[in-house]
Order: sequence, then structure tokens, then C-alpha cells
Amino acid sequence: MKPIADIAKLVDISEEDLELYGKYKAKLAPDLWEKVKNRPDGKLILVTAMNPNPAGAGKTLTTIGLSQALNKTGKTTIAALREPSLGPSFGMKGGATGSGQAQILPADEINLHFTGDIHAITAAHNLLAAMIDNHIHHGNALRLNPKKIVWKRAMDMNDRALRNIVIGLGEGNGQAREDGFLITTASEIMAILCLSEDAGDLKQRLSRIIIGYDLDDKPITPADIHAVDAMCVLLKDALKPNLVQTTEGTPVIVHGGPFANIAHGCSSVIGTRLSLKLADYVVTEAGFGADLGAEKFFDIKCRKAGLTPSAAVLVVTVRALKYNGGIPVAQLHEENLDALRAGFANVRRHIENLRSFGVPVVVALNSFVTDTEAEQHAVISMCEGLGADVALSRVWAEGSEGGLDLAAKVIKAAETESSFSFLYENQLPIQEKIETIVKKLYRGSGVHFSKAALQTLRKVEEMGLSHFPVCMAKTPYSFSDQPDQLGAPSDFTISVSEIRISAGAGFLVVLTGSLVTMPGLPKKPAAESVFLTEQGQVEGLA
Repeated sequence: MKPIADIAKLVDISEEDLELYGKYKAKLAPDLWEKVKNRPDGKLILVTAMNPNPAGAGKTLTTIGLSQALNKTGKTTIAALREPSLGPSFGMKGGATGSGQAQILPADEINLHFTGDIHAITAAHNLLAAMIDNHIHHGNALRLNPKKIVWKRAMDMNDRALRNIVIGLGEGNGQAREDGFLITTASEIMAILCLSEDAGDLKQRLSRIIIGYDLDDKPITPADIHAVDAMCVLLKDALKPNLVQTTEGTPVIVHGGPFANIAHGCSSVIGTRLSLKLADYVVTEAGFGADLGAEKFFDIKCRKAGLTPSAAVLVVTVRALKYNGGIPVAQLHEENLDALRAGFANVRRHIENLRSFGVPVVVALNSFVTDTEAEQHAVISMCEGLGADVALSRVWAEGSEGGLDLAAKVIKAAETESSFSFLYENQLPIQEKIETIVKKLYRGSGVHFSKAALQTLRKVEEMGLSHFPVCMAKTPYSFSDQPDQLGAPSDFTISVSEIRISAGAGFLVVLTGSLVTMPGLPKKPAAESVFLTEQGQVEGLA
């Protein structure tokens, strides 16, 4: 690794604009924005993916590798990524810093505590939770209804035992009531941090959070219990983007990390906007498949931040194609051209969907050692049959050299005129926004709303929040809300079980299927493979 001050110089950041966290990590001072805000924007490239197999698709890997390859072509490039969460790092997914010759460094520190941003969000979230129960304990002047408190506790760890708990047990410990935990990356504060433009905007958004309802069913906010300023104090450093580097010394801004299936799944607006002023090209990613991550990137992040993407890269893998073609995980290493062709229906739909936003699409076939030449050739031929530019990406093994073909195709796509548009307009009723996503993007036939969801929709209308975009929370494995409906299912019904109002973030979370906001650990969690060497090095964070 190079000293982070040397990496900063590559994109014209002086040392006085760095707040150093050791030799290889730094936060970017807020004054930097004032120095660069009048510069023209670079080109914004979104990396998204087909519906993944349980082993993943390589979106982060591709984002890092593509940024390195673009730099090698002479285009000054910054990658803009999310911060990894401890929950997945020690759970099923493992770390999120790329791998092979396309990593962000120092990988172990980024995957663990990094610069403390997620811990700060955890603290702010739980301070608010503590102040809610303290208010009730000391007389409840706001007449907050204990049965209608919607603000749970948070921690950055997978722990299914904390999904539903009872607090306040024992004499003198407050009023007993049901409560629960969600993982920090699902906290509305995480979404707020990632959508805020500056400290003032952060404060305004925090003040609009709905923590619960009073006995007259009127919403109560953190401003009502005087918690906002203290929360801002805890978040003051977390609001600053983090600068690190790739294995080849490409600058990377890593900031924020909302979950993609139960939040909007994009890195911060502050980090992205700053990157666009500093580089010719900014390569960013959105979580999970394009039906979740890309749609939210376009309809939530781009809408709220005024961003216009120049191109989208759809990451596909031979393994994911065979998985969507009905092959079990244990057999994905075996050649199967029939399953590959069957699973291509998933890729076809994602290409069609991305094009419907008016964004040029390039397909990146992320190469694995288990792929056969016949399988890779079949995927490339099928993509070309749709008129899509496609490149075989070998960035894991070869770094920037393995991504030069992809970079050339991305540059070509980004230099065409974009006709970007949203899937739906703000003034559309919430129910119609949800139905538009289900019918146009997922290819479902309709939506079934639970009684509770319909009650929330009426509440949204009463509160004058119908202009909010919607944040769909569903399984990443299928276009439907059933994870076993692989490939390209159609004419299904999406079941909306619950709608949550994220008034601070400025969107509605639409929960489908049986999603939970606190994941559990698998039978053999990744934590079992992580250890510290005698030399003090962290090993096993895959």
C-alpha cells in the first residue's frame, strides 16, 4: 500500500483536506467540497448484477477491477463503495472488499471497525431508543403510546435471538414492553446519512424520523424528545467520506452501507458527489441484483441527489446463470449448457429493465476458474444476440489488465448520449408506484396488500407523504417475493406484508414475503474461520 496522502494527490486532494486514520486511511474534510463544487461532473457508472446465486456475483470485485482498468486507460477514476457490515462479514456472506487482484485496502480494517462510522450510527440509533424509554419512565409528557413505538434497538451483528425481545423487566427498570433489534445497516439513520447533502440536511432529516405515535395516533419525532442535537454530535465524523485505495493504487471513497434488500443499498450521496468533482469517471455499485439495487439507485438515490448515470454494467456469472437455470449449488462447477441457456432468461430481463431507464448497458461476464470455454462463449453469444456489448472480465486474476476490454466498452457506452428517466413520477399514488415496479420491472401480475399495509397507506396519505419514492424489500434471489422462483418468473402476485414510513430518509419501505431486518448466522458462520496470527495479522475474512 502507498501512503494515503500519495493516493489523494492522484485526484488533486491536498494533505490539508485529509483527516488521517493511520497511514492508509483518511477522512475527507468538509472544506474540500467548497473547493471543488463548481467543477464539472465526471461520468457516473453503475455496477449492478443479475439475480445472484448464494455464492455471490462479484459486483464489488468488478467495480474495483473496472476502476483500475479505467485508470490504466488514462481516465482518472474513483470507485465509490459501501462500507462492509460486521454482520455479513462474520455471517454467511463474508467480507466486502473484493478479492484477488481487485481489492480495496487495508481489507481487514475496512471489513472490521474501519473508521468507526457504523459504530457511530449504532450509538446514535440506541441513544434515541434509550431517550424514548427514558421519556416514558419520567412521566411520558408526550403521551407516547408504548404499543405504537416503531423505533427498535440496533447492533451491527447477525443475531436472530434479538429480533423480538421484552424490555423493562424488573422493578425500577422502566415500563415493560415488547421491543426488538435490527442490524445497524437497516437503521433509518444509515439511510439518512447516505442521502444527506451536508450536516444541516442530516439534522433536518434526523428531526423528521417517526419514532412512534401518541394516544391520538399522531407521530412523535426525535425533535419532540430533544434528541436530535446529541445524535448529530455522535454522527459528526461519520458524515465525512473515507478515502482508501485499491491493490493498484486507484483512489476509493468508501462511505455508508445501507442494506440492499431492506434499505436502498447505495453508498453516500456526499461521497458520490465529491467523487464526480474529482475524477473523469466514478464507478459505483448498488446491492444485490438489478431488480433491487439498480432500481433503488435510479429511483431513490439519483432522484434525491440529482444524479444522471452515464452507463450501467450488468455483472453476470456462469454459476449464477446455471443456478437460475435450476442447478443446485453443489453442481454449479459442472458444465451444463442447457441450464446456462435456461438461466439466461434472467439476464435478458435485467438488460431489458436497465434499458427501460434509458441507460446504456454493458454486460461483464465475471470469469471463474470453474467456467469452461464453451460456457463463456455461450454467454457472450447470447448477450450479443440481444445487441448488448459484453466483455469477459478477468480482474480477479489479472487486475486492470483483465478489465481493459470491459473498460473500453464502458467508455464507448458512457460517451453516448444518455436518456435517463425514472420508472415512476413522484406524484403517482404510493399504491400505483408499487404496482408499477411489480408489473414493469418484476413482470408480476399484481400486488396483494395486507390489512396492516393498507392502513399504513391511508396514514401516508393523511400525513401528506404520498410523494415519497418506495424502497422495495424483498428476496434478492428472484424477481418475485419467493426465493425459489428462479430465472424469469412472470404473472405472479407480490404480497406486501408491511409498509414502514422512513420520513427522515424520505421513502417508504415496502416489506414483501417473510423478510427480516435482523439476519441470523448460518450453521457454519464465517466467524469460525477468522483468526489472528502470531504476528498480529487478521486471516480468514473472505
